[in-house]
Amino acid sequence: MTNKLEALETWASGLLEQLQPGARNKLARSIAQDLRRSQQKRVQTQQNPDGSKFAPRKKRDLRGKQGRIRRKVEMFKKLRTATYMKARGASNAVTVGFTGRISRIARVHQYGLKDRAQRNAPQVQYDQREVLGFTDADLDLIRDGLIDYLSV
Repeated sequence: MTNKLEALETWASGLLEQLQPGARNKLARSIAQDLRRSQQKRVQTQQNPDGSKFAPRKKRDLRGKQGRIRRKVEMFKKLRTATYMKARGASNAVTVGFTGRISRIARVHQYGLKDRAQRNAPQVQYDQREVLGFTDADLDLIRDGLIDYLSV
């Protein structure tokens, strides 16, 4: 995947140098938004960039109060919203990532680190779930966005 990304960067660098800074900013913002939408869809389907499913949640007791069963909520439902998943485009970079305290949660899941679920809870080893990552479709999306922008 890294080789494909480097090849795309090499191919696009010559074309991007010919654009004015304002046009580059506009192109970068539109590509960043497209990438964010792609990442949101992938997280909604609970898939890693390689196409494998996320590791399932650990089993929990879903009975809160007596007689009630809380419904299962899919992972990262709020995390994938535009409030938390930010897309930024500048003249020399496109970034899609998380800001603030939510970035810590995303990092723990992205790399499969140890963390506490609550303040005084024991540390738990989380399974790796790649919340952000490039797929082949994302690279095609970047290439197509660049071609569409230049052909207008």
